[in-house]
Amino acid sequence: MIKVSPSILAADPLKMGAEVRRMTDAGCDWLHVDIMDAHFVPNLSFGPSLVKALKPVAGVPLDVHLMMDNPGQYIEAFIKNGADIVTIHAEIPEDTEALLKRIRLLGAMAGLSIKPGTAAEVIRPLLPLCDLVLVMTVEPGFGGQSFRADCADKVAALRQMGYKGLIEADGGVSLSNLPMLKEKGLDVAVMGTALYKSEHPKEDIDSVHAL
Repeated sequence: MIKVSPSILAADPLKMGAEVRRMTDAGCDWLHVDIMDAHFVPNLSFGPSLVKALKPVAGVPLDVHLMMDNPGQYIEAFIKNGADIVTIHAEIPEDTEALLKRIRLLGAMAGLSIKPGTAAEVIRPLLPLCDLVLVMTVEPGFGGQSFRADCADKVAALRQMGYKGLIEADGGVSLSNLPMLKEKGLDVAVMGTALYKSEHPKEDIDSVHAL
C-alpha cells in the first residue's frame, strides 16, 4: 500500500486547521510540511511554530521537508516541536552524513531528498543512514507544477542499489502517474494540489491505498 502524505503547501492558509482535519478525516497516513528558506529554493514558508500547532491537530506523523541551506540550525527545533520525519537535501553545503545521524539521535526518522538534477547514484554512500529518500519530481519551491516522468527512474535506481527504506515522491504526483511510480518501488506519495483541490479527497486517498 502506498502511503499518502498531503502537502499543506497547497492548503488554504486561512483555514489550516480545517484543511488538515479534512485530510486526516479522509484517511491520509502522514502530513507533509514543506519548510522553505528563500535561499535554497526561491520561496519562503513555515517554521517550527507551525509544526507545534499542527501536532495536536494532525493525529498522524508529521513529515517535515527542510528545503534550506542550513537545516542543521533548525533540526532540533523541528523535532522538539513535533516533527516525526525530518528530510534534508543532498545538495546543501552542510555535512549531510552528520545531519542524518543527528536526526536519528534526536528520535526522528531521517530523510534525504534529491532534486531533479541530482542523480540517485550521488547518495548511494548515505543510504544506510536514511529511513526515507524523497525523490523530487519537480524543481522544489512551488506547488502546482507538472510531474517530471524522467525523475521516476530514480525510484527504480534506488531499489536496484538495494535500498530497502521508504521512497517518497513529491511534485505533480497524482492518480494518473502513481501506478507507474508504484511499479518502480514507491512507498509514499506527497500530494498537494491533487488532494486539496479535490471535492472527494477520501475517495482519492482510498484509490491510492488500493493501488
